[in-house]
Amino acid sequence: MQIKEFHSGKDISRISNAAWAFATRRVPVNAAAVLLPPVGKPETGDLVLAVVDSLGQHLGLQLPSGRRMQMFPGDEIVVAYGNRYASNQFESEVPNTLGPCHLSAGGGIASRVTAWHARMKSPTQITPIGLLGNKHGRRINLRDYALPTLTRVKSNHLTTIAVVGTGMDSGKTQSCAYLARGLIAAGLRVAYIKITGTGAGGDTWLLKDAGAAPVLDFTDAGMSTTYLAPLSQIESALVSLLGHAASEGVDAAVVEVADGVLQIETSALLKSEVFASLVGGLMMASQDAMGASAGVHWLKQNARPPVLALSGIISAAPLQVREAMQALGLPVYDRLGLASARNALDILAGAQQHMEILRATEPTLVSRVADINGEADGIKQHDAGPLGRRWVASATGHTAAPGATQ
Repeated sequence: MQIKEFHSGKDISRISNAAWAFATRRVPVNAAAVLLPPVGKPETGDLVLAVVDSLGQHLGLQLPSGRRMQMFPGDEIVVAYGNRYASNQFESEVPNTLGPCHLSAGGGIASRVTAWHARMKSPTQITPIGLLGNKHGRRINLRDYALPTLTRVKSNHLTTIAVVGTGMDSGKTQSCAYLARGLIAAGLRVAYIKITGTGAGGDTWLLKDAGAAPVLDFTDAGMSTTYLAPLSQIESALVSLLGHAASEGVDAAVVEVADGVLQIETSALLKSEVFASLVGGLMMASQDAMGASAGVHWLKQNARPPVLALSGIISAAPLQVREAMQALGLPVYDRLGLASARNALDILAGAQQHMEILRATEPTLVSRVADINGEADGIKQHDAGPLGRRWVASATGHTAAPGATQ
């Protein structure tokens, strides 16, 4: 049976001349061959050509290159449909029609905004021109261009640390960047994975600047955002992205979990056995001592990996640091402290020790989704190279490095 191919020179020219947003970066421009009529219901991840009607909160569009393009009414842009949860900005959902909607995130997310923070302006308004179609006339979706799905994490020395927070803007991404710097200063190869959130470039570019490689997020797993995504899909993305990081021979992975621990997808992920089998320890970013205390107690009741340290906005306030230390007995690191090789290795050692205990006491939990000791490939722990050695915490009997309060 011959498959009809759909091409339109006018459509191709219009699509290629539009500004493609960061969230669409995995899709080649030449994959789009036709504009499909704006009828039916869009799905999360569908790519759409839209015209900017009026500017609101988002004046610029993040491009795959890293540049933020100033938008003007009448500009045509290619963005992806997606739901958004951002407590300090917008909440939005994929609309039921392909009618006028909003640009809910500067990384290129089209949706219908339902609520926003009081300090936000009204959202930027856009009108879809048509969904992008391939040469066979089928909708183009981000999932069609995701990295190959991996179902196991095969590494004989990869240790994973997850950075979580009390809420949006608590300092998670900065904590990830400076922790990565500290681990790199210790001679390790470090990956960064953002597993939940909204497709945007800021975190990606910061972690690349910090030296992490590879730098991956949920868009590399085919999702424009993770709000309202099934837990199984997020778990699968975590396994796959860690698998890709492990295949590049990294020693440590820093995983950022967006928003606060009470956000629905974050909460579900932190409670899951898949997360427990892959993550050796947690670092909690918070804005103050009370938030840190509530967050840590929630994690102790609901998540399996131990909380190893505090960081984030709290580290700028000595009195808040003192309160948190007295209440929780955990070290608090500012950015300088996290960039210290010694402090970073202390955190890594705690995560590694937890994974060793987990492998010894609950091997079925670990082997269910992750081959993190490499034995499935015939690689035994004692065959590991120098970077596969066991990290030993340096805090005992030593003075804390600069930027650390212990």
